Amino acid sequence: MPVNVPVDDPTADTEWNDILRKHGIIPEKPPSPTPIIEEAIAKAREEAYQTRLENKDLDELDELEDVEDAEFLEQYRKQRIAELSTISQTSVFNQVYPLHKPDYSREVTEASRSAFVLVHLTSSLGTNTESRLLTELWRQMAHTFGDIKFCEMRGDMCIEGYPDRNTPTILVYHGGDIKRQVITLRELAGTKTCIRDLEQFLVEVGALKANDTRLHRSGSPARYTSLPSRKTMPTPTHAEDDDEYA
Repeated sequence: MPVNVPVDDPTADTEWNDILRKHGIIPEKPPSPTPIIEEAIAKAREEAYQTRLENKDLDELDELEDVEDAEFLEQYRKQRIAELSTISQTSVFNQVYPLHKPDYSREVTEASRSAFVLVHLTSSLGTNTESRLLTELWRQMAHTFGDIKFCEMRGDMCIEGYPDRNTPTILVYHGGDIKRQVITLRELAGTKTCIRDLEQFLVEVGALKANDTRLHRSGSPARYTSLPSRKTMPTPTHAEDDDEYA
């Protein structure tokens, strides 16, 4: 016959509770979360230390000469100069390129073999707030990220019958193929979409590295997370696809 054993607090660390646990009368005490928390804190501190120089420009690196190891700082400075040199050499676009359908293959598909190409399919209506917003953001992004080619074209002129409700549409090309598309800005932040949202998108598709010094970020690179993917849209250069969106 079961015996009811009085237990004031089954989680208390007492000799009586140890006896009860030994005989299986009360469950084992759950492990303390303290070691896990301490490990997470230690890991976060280590990561913060390892990335302490990220996002600092050359002048800020010079100011750290008294607190950082001179040899390490010099090595990091050379690495940063090399990164800036690479960005400077590959920043050959720096503007938004208007597209015409006969030139689409050359300006987009072929160009994407040497650089990421992003196409904004715009609305044919001046009342589409999201499309107007993206046009302005496109100009700012093109000026900052000159190694990425930003293009723009009216959706219904790119794909015959393309519905205005699907604009703005973002198409990402790389390696001669379309890699990603975003239909309207709902997938980002709607009419509240900002530069940071587009930067996050570019990091997610691989067009930018998470530690790119040009990124506007108030926190760690961890904020750049994956966005949900969508079904791939047919390449606009295929005439047989034009009726699909009527």
